[in-house]
Amino acid sequence: MSTTTSAGERLQPPRTVPPADRLVVSIVIPCLNEEATIEECVRSARATLEREGIPGEVLVVDNGSTDASAALATAAGARVITEHRRGYGNAYLAGFAAAEGRYLVMADADLTYDFAEIPRFVAELEDGADLVMGDRMDNIQPGAMPWLHRYVGNPVLSRFLNLLYRTGVRDAHCGMRAVRADALPVLDLRSSGMEFASEMVIRAAKSDLDIRQFPIDYHPRGGESKLSTFRDGWRHLRFLLVHSPTYLFLIPGLAMLVLGAIIMAAVLAGVGVAGRTWDLHAMLAGSLLAILGAQIVMMGAAGRTFAVYFLDERDATFDRWRGRLRLEHGLLAGGAIGLLGIALCAFVVISWAGGGFGALGEERLVVLGATLVVIGAQVFFGSFLLSVLGLRRA
Repeated sequence: MSTTTSAGERLQPPRTVPPADRLVVSIVIPCLNEEATIEECVRSARATLEREGIPGEVLVVDNGSTDASAALATAAGARVITEHRRGYGNAYLAGFAAAEGRYLVMADADLTYDFAEIPRFVAELEDGADLVMGDRMDNIQPGAMPWLHRYVGNPVLSRFLNLLYRTGVRDAHCGMRAVRADALPVLDLRSSGMEFASEMVIRAAKSDLDIRQFPIDYHPRGGESKLSTFRDGWRHLRFLLVHSPTYLFLIPGLAMLVLGAIIMAAVLAGVGVAGRTWDLHAMLAGSLLAILGAQIVMMGAAGRTFAVYFLDERDATFDRWRGRLRLEHGLLAGGAIGLLGIALCAFVVISWAGGGFGALGEERLVVLGATLVVIGAQVFFGSFLLSVLGLRRA
């Protein structure tokens, strides 16, 4: 049977404790022009369910195929739905919304994964896991994965993901994985493209779900690959960064702010570096770093606030500090910094006027004063922005 998803089906409905007679497994397979392999995938998946006595279904999400993929999948015994919006994530979101099983097993339609592995995924979920990942990296068959993906792309992105989110997952982009249906509201998945794979792991880790993994084989694919090495790699990297304001904004911003402050302090104190004393040009460079750093930190704070209040992110550090800091604290800090800068500038102007408006001899203090005025304004108005975002809080 073939059906078409509506726009509302993209979001998963609320899940409750499944009834006893509910299907145990829904094997969800996204499909885009896979007529060379889809029939064998469906039959292999169905054979595994029958052989193991697992009540389940094979659900194929046709993602706008222009060949006979949908008809072949239906003939092989799959339930086929159609998601017209292209994208790996869109296909899975539609499949998850239509699935009837307690557990959702994900696999590609190109014969790269062995559907006989399904019972192992189900066993882990039955044992209490929320998300179960396959790990291909030690069992990649000859010709199954391009050299660039195997030794550069996938390892680098997986390690970077673990650096940012500490998931412990070795192969974060494996296409064969399984998730409990009642965990979907917690995951709140939204990505439309290939970054959907990273989003699932990141949100599971942030929600402290039970993530497990075990080795599986990865076989050469049948048909034409839909992956774009650099485009899809960039989409994954971009997703990792935008979901981590701490590493994207706060750490680089603080580093720039501190370095700028050290440079300005060294110039004002006349400290020699590398055998010479640095003056106005170094002072300007330090000022630039400090101002940029302060601006980036405020952007990071806004991003972190937005993530907590609007995206339901969890952040223990943020929760601790938001109970201690108020708008007034930020206004006082920004005002104090700005007034100090104004006072320095006023002192220089008064001194200059007292000297008959001759040569300006306190250029370094002018730079310091101007820097403090700008940073003070950033803190002052940035505090208002954080307060505006905080109107969302319960």
